[in-house]
Amino acid sequence: MILRPDYIKEIKKFINVPLVKVLSGVRRCGKSTILEMIKDELLTNYEINKQCIISRTYSEIKYDNMTYLEMYQDLIKEFSVDQKYYLFLDELQEINGWEKVVNDLLENYDVDIYVTGSNSKLMSSEISTYLTGRYVSIPIYTLSFKEYLVFKHKEENENLKNMFDEYLQYGGFPLIGISDFDLTSAYQVVDGIYATVITRDISKRHKIRNKDLFDRVVKYVIENVGKTFSANTIVKFLKNEKRTLSVETIYNYLKWLADAFIIYPCNRYDIQGKAVLKTQEKYYLSDIAFKYCKYGFASSMISSMLENIVFLELKRRGYEVYVGKYLDKEIDFIGIRRDEKIYVQVCREIPETSNREISNLMEIKDHYHKYIVTDDPLSKGNENGIEIMYISDFLLKESY
Repeated sequence: MILRPDYIKEIKKFINVPLVKVLSGVRRCGKSTILEMIKDELLTNYEINKQCIISRTYSEIKYDNMTYLEMYQDLIKEFSVDQKYYLFLDELQEINGWEKVVNDLLENYDVDIYVTGSNSKLMSSEISTYLTGRYVSIPIYTLSFKEYLVFKHKEENENLKNMFDEYLQYGGFPLIGISDFDLTSAYQVVDGIYATVITRDISKRHKIRNKDLFDRVVKYVIENVGKTFSANTIVKFLKNEKRTLSVETIYNYLKWLADAFIIYPCNRYDIQGKAVLKTQEKYYLSDIAFKYCKYGFASSMISSMLENIVFLELKRRGYEVYVGKYLDKEIDFIGIRRDEKIYVQVCREIPETSNREISNLMEIKDHYHKYIVTDDPLSKGNENGIEIMYISDFLLKESY
């Protein structure tokens, strides 16, 4: 088991704190393994008795059709002595009404609870109703570039260009990181994850009747990662294909894809007006390999995939990420974290005949850090306070 210390460090803050620790993210991003890491942490550094750690994986067939009352009885029968218990409840969204069980356990027993799920129903109104102020959300992502190097047993001072190019083609699913797949096999594995999410977490859960039309909408979103579009844009696109779907249905599809962590929305932010805009948002994938598993890898995709990688890195580091609007200019990303703010432009290379990325950033007259991130290892330096960085250096930078 290869450790992911950043997540352990984050979760350790809440060990023995009376809050439910909710680990959520796309299927196969490593949530279950992180639960195992926390168990090891409890046994090794907190000297917790092994008998006080109770684990359940509700995606296993033996829990099919289990009710929340059966779940409750199954857990409390393990409480045989008067001491604290540590509950690790994996893929909890499989049990309807699970939040009622968790709430009761919090109220009536001495427990420390850790849960995972592959659907953001874990963070829906049910939790707000039953666990108000009694949970903390810990998002889990696929491997960062730094983690990818660890999984591949590479050092940060090795040939970063080669390693980043590999990461750019394979993506960050941990199973891919620990294996020695060729690209075809890797994309087959990711396609299996994609199919499970689309079929089980979305189509069946939401009883989608026209699966072909839903699949076409999903492919449109994946094709247009990093581009501005709206539900109306998709409706017009489908109309050109002689298909009909309402704007409301499109919005539902986009919400369900986000709920299942296939995509993340990225809203626009008016820098001058300091307000989040409600129109023309962009979408990014929870892992770039989702695009490759449907379309293969092509150099024409690189620009949008570089953006996707930077977007996810900012999310991993706790930033709220937006597309920036300043007058008639667009900034690829604004990262906001408490009182911090950074601006990032992403490009494959900086053309000698154009300094659009630099000029756009120079329009913003504040003291926050500004970066241009490129896929060119030779593009490094500082211009008018704007730091130009090769993307692997940006991804491995300790802080921004």
